[in-house]
Amino acid sequence: MVEVFGATSTTEDVLSGINLRGKRILVTGVSAGLGVETARSLVAHGALVVGAARDLAKAEESTTEVRKDAAAHGGSFELVELDLASLASVHACSEGLLAKGEPFDLVIANAGVMATPFEHTADGFERQFGTNHLGHFVLVNRIASLILAGGRLINLASSGHRFANVDLEDPNFEHTPYEPFVAYGRSKTANILFAVAFDQRHRNRGVRAAAVHPGGIQTELARYMEPGQMQGLVDQISKQLATEGKKLEWKTIPQGAATSVWAGVVAPADEIGGRYCENCHVSTIVSDSAVITPISEGVRAYALDPVAAEALWQKSEQMVGESF
Repeated sequence: MVEVFGATSTTEDVLSGINLRGKRILVTGVSAGLGVETARSLVAHGALVVGAARDLAKAEESTTEVRKDAAAHGGSFELVELDLASLASVHACSEGLLAKGEPFDLVIANAGVMATPFEHTADGFERQFGTNHLGHFVLVNRIASLILAGGRLINLASSGHRFANVDLEDPNFEHTPYEPFVAYGRSKTANILFAVAFDQRHRNRGVRAAAVHPGGIQTELARYMEPGQMQGLVDQISKQLATEGKKLEWKTIPQGAATSVWAGVVAPADEIGGRYCENCHVSTIVSDSAVITPISEGVRAYALDPVAAEALWQKSEQMVGESF
């Protein structure tokens, strides 16, 4: 009988009885929240995890328990420096990994920013699109040869993709008024479309890709929002849910990280390949008018469109000046 998991399942629930000894896994964004828990749960089952972070000092401090669990369960953990908002840093990280030549069974593109002020990356990209999508696009494609046949790529997306489709005519908001959550939505849609296109390109060699929404979780991701803005958003969502007889319940971090590890090492590859997952299952397509809340499920059709995924791939190559 196949175990059925859901919104309240934790990383320990989905990894129960799973032996990951010898499996090498790259996780980005291991200095806080979901990234730390994702790495911890994997090493606690014997995995050899490489954690990438922009601030290595912060990551060292945040991953004390990760190292303890690695030592106790036959896993290992090491850090590498990666600033996704700088292509120079992305190049340096990928070149370091390629020079070592040690393959990966799984890459979890977990790092990201949300609702930032209007800013640009070191290379002139709108910050959220540049960090959340383009940084990972370059990193993953540069190390794609290290992903073993049978391996997987898991991109952290969000129900926030329903705020906006990608805008390939104006990705840097040069002609469009900047709205933080519209920019976030574009970047999260891009995360899903990148998984769709990567899966299409690599499935013939046994490598699959998927995008996951971790759920509504209180993490550092909201640190760029104005004081009171997050509470205002929570109040608005709670009022909306109350009309449906529901209430907003935040996930714990172990519950939030569960879908990442479920899609990465537990779910059948053919089930999740090229798909969008949440609450430890593959999600269904919802209409563009569906309500957006952290607990409502569903993926917009535009985020899984293979034609749009290919167009984004071509535009991304053009923007970063590399072909993959």
